[in-house]
Amino acid sequence: MRYTFGNVVTSVIYRAGLMAVAAILSTAVLAEPSLTPHTAEYKVKISILGGQLITELRTTEHGYIATHVIKATGMSKLLARGSISESSEFVTAPDGVRPTHFISEDTLSRKKTRTVISFDWDTGEARGTVNGEDVLSIMDELAHDRVSIQYELMHDLLNGGLSKQYILFDVDKLKIINVRSIGRRQVTVPAGQFDAVGIEHQAVNSKRITTFWCVEELGYLPVIIEQHRKGKLRVRAVLKKYSPIQG
Repeated sequence: MRYTFGNVVTSVIYRAGLMAVAAILSTAVLAEPSLTPHTAEYKVKISILGGQLITELRTTEHGYIATHVIKATGMSKLLARGSISESSEFVTAPDGVRPTHFISEDTLSRKKTRTVISFDWDTGEARGTVNGEDVLSIMDELAHDRVSIQYELMHDLLNGGLSKQYILFDVDKLKIINVRSIGRRQVTVPAGQFDAVGIEHQAVNSKRITTFWCVEELGYLPVIIEQHRKGKLRVRAVLKKYSPIQG
């Protein structure tokens, strides 16, 4: 189960007298649009606390690495010290975004946690450690870590549309995530005004609903991220700065 986003453009050029060439060109399809390397800065509010989220996507020799870092800002640093830093290495494959390595360092939460997971798609295993203790999950189908799932959504929006469900690997268990589109609207954030498409996702049996407002001109990067629990807004992040990374 996965999301598929598609916007494939096919260009066929015919030339009189070159039927063989025309036959080849008539079946040629351009490569699917790819994710855009970038850095982004968000202003975050979690209940009464203020914070900052920095995300970065870069290309690697084999695919991509995405890093998300969140920390308290201003007076909130008096109440919440530390940060949450998570990174995901992944590749794009015919079935979507495939994570290969995930690391999480949480010194912000009350319970400090270090997680290191490797994904082996040949054996269908996600194996690693949480605070030094071994964890292992068996994956029967495509699954995503907490970071790579955002880029699966962006990848699929670029290439066609959403699936109804994802599988989220949440450290030591697999969760089914139901997803739906909630339409388009104009949104205004510190980075500017945009036409955005709304996506909601919610884990089965969870009371939390996460909403992304994604912008096509930014490669479907979310410019607003919101999380509601039992109908109340708990987390809101709005885009302050966006910079594509060249080369």
